[in-house]
Amino acid sequence: MLGNLGFTEMLVLGGVVLLVFGPKRLPELAKGLGKGIREFKKALSQPEEKDESDSDSEHKK
Repeated sequence: MLGNLGFTEMLVLGGVVLLVFGPKRLPELAKGLGKGIREFKKALSQPEEKDESDSDSEHKK
């Protein structure tokens, strides 16, 4: 969806975000968004870990 946004739309969206959150809070929001994206990418790149409690219950059956 964001790939279809042009320069004008991005500029308007940035202006709305600036009006809603204010210039003092904007850097905090950007930092939090960046951190969230990094953690999401990190979680996607890591192999899925198996929960030990699940494997123990399977062996007891």
